[in-house]
Amino acid sequence: MDFELNQEQRILADTVYKWALKEFGPLQEKVDEEDWLPPDLFSKMGEMGLLGVAVDPAYGGSGQDVMAEVLVAEQFSRVSPGLGLSAGAHSNLCAGNIQRNAAEHLKEKYLPPLVKGEKIGALALTEPGAGSDAMSITTRAEQDGDHYILNGTKMFITNGPIADIVLVYAKTQPQAGARGISAFIVEADFPGFSRAEKLKKVGMRGSPTGELRFEDCRVPAGNLVGEENQGVAVMTRGLDIERIVCAAGCLGTAQAAIDYSIKYANEREQFGRPIADFQMIQAKLAQMYTLWEASRNLTYRAALLAESAKRGGKGTDLTRLAAAAVMFAAESASQICNEAVQIHGGYGYCLEFPVQRLWRDAKLFEIGAGTTEVRKLIIARELLRKGSL
Repeated sequence: MDFELNQEQRILADTVYKWALKEFGPLQEKVDEEDWLPPDLFSKMGEMGLLGVAVDPAYGGSGQDVMAEVLVAEQFSRVSPGLGLSAGAHSNLCAGNIQRNAAEHLKEKYLPPLVKGEKIGALALTEPGAGSDAMSITTRAEQDGDHYILNGTKMFITNGPIADIVLVYAKTQPQAGARGISAFIVEADFPGFSRAEKLKKVGMRGSPTGELRFEDCRVPAGNLVGEENQGVAVMTRGLDIERIVCAAGCLGTAQAAIDYSIKYANEREQFGRPIADFQMIQAKLAQMYTLWEASRNLTYRAALLAESAKRGGKGTDLTRLAAAAVMFAAESASQICNEAVQIHGGYGYCLEFPVQRLWRDAKLFEIGAGTTEVRKLIIARELLRKGSL
C-alpha cells in the first residue's frame, strides 16, 4: 500500500498549511492568552474551500476523499491544534454526519451554509453524566404534533458557544436504551435553546467549548436525522472517519513539536556547542520522529481503508484500525510534546515558547472523542470478535 502523497494531495497540504500559517499563525499568542477565536475565521476557511473538502459538490463541497479530510486536519493542527479541533467539529462531526445520514431537504438547507462558513456547526452527544457511556444520555425528545420537544443538557461541546447548527442526540424512547435514541438538527435560534458559559480549558484554547441547554426546545419534526430511534446508527456510521480525522490532528500537533525542537536544538548552546550535538538530545529527537512516523503510517493507512469501505470495499477491519490509529497517535503526540518541553528546558515551561501550548493541547487527544481506554476496548473487542488477526 502506497502512503506517499500524490501531487494533488501535496498541493492541498501545502496550501492549507501556508494559509493557516498566514491567517492564524500571528494570532496564536492572543488566542492562547485570551481563549479567543477570530470571528471571521470560519467565513475565511469557507472562502478557501476548506470546510467542505469531503462534501458533495451538489451542496458546495469539493467531493474529495477521506485522505483530503486527513490532510486538512493535519495541516491546520500544525499551526494550531485548537483550529484543527474546531474545524473538524464543524466539517466532520456536523457537516459530515448530515451528509451521510440526513434527508435530502436537510442536506440542501444546511450543508451549503456550513461549507461556506456562513454558519458554524457542532455535534452534541456528551452530557454532564454521560461521557464514555454515551448510551446513558438523559436528554429527552417527545413528539408534539409537527415538532419534537427537547429537554436536557449537553456538556463539553466543541464550538458549542458559537454554533449556529447543532446535531443533537436525544432519547425518544428512553425505556429502549440504545434502541431509543434519535438525532436532530437544532438551530441556535430555535425557542428553548440556550448556552451556558464557555468552559475554561487548560489547552485547545481558542477552540470554544461549552454547555448547551434545551428547555422545551421546539424542533421541527422534519429535522429528524435518519429514522426515529435509529440515532445510534447515525452515530456509528461516521465514527471510524471521525477517529481517523482526530488522529490527523495528533499528527499535525506532533510535527509542530518536532520542528520546534529541531530548531531549538540547533540554536541553543551549552558547554560551548549546540545541544543538538549531545547524544541524549539526539536520542529524544529520534524517538519523537519514530513515534510520529509510525502514527502517520497508521493514520494514512486507515484513511485509505476508510475510503475503500465508503466505496464498497470489503474486509478492511476498519473499526479496529481506526481506533488503533487514534489511540497510538494521541499517546504519541503527548509523548512527543512532553519531550519537546524537556528539550527546551526552562524555556519550554515559559509561555513565550510555543511548545508548552502544544504540550497542553496534546493531552485532549487522549481524552476527547473517546478516551484512550475506550479505544483500547474497541480494539480488543474487534480482535476477540474476529478470533485472530
